[in-house]
Amino acid sequence: MTTKAKPKATPAPAAKKVAAPKPVAAAKEVTPSLSANKTVSKKMEAPLPATTAKAEKPPKKDKPKKVKMVRDSFTMPDSDYAKLAELKKKCLEAGIHVKKSELLRAGLLSLSKLTSASLIKAVGQVEIIKTGRPAKA
Repeated sequence: MTTKAKPKATPAPAAKKVAAPKPVAAAKEVTPSLSANKTVSKKMEAPLPATTAKAEKPPKKDKPKKVKMVRDSFTMPDSDYAKLAELKKKCLEAGIHVKKSELLRAGLLSLSKLTSASLIKAVGQVEIIKTGRPAKA
């Protein structure tokens, strides 16, 4: 009797790890649409009771609208720039810290209060300068 030798059992190759299937999310509740289902239950048509309505908020205080700021640059003679420094120094001696832009705005406010004749006279005293950036020295 010849017996067939059983082949040696070879270990199975390492099984690849397979990610476990994710649990299926619970089915979303389907709400009937008005176009698909023309009949709507009376429960859905009923208005909400007054107790579940949101409480009315007290009216907000009127905030002043933010003023839009414009950033600009300009050229001026050294003598006018020095006048700004003198005016800032005078304000500091009076106990008020002021910026150049505030001085310029104060000047505009003063000019706007002048009559047309006084304004033309004041503008006539200002030296006309070439606009643009100064040449590199």
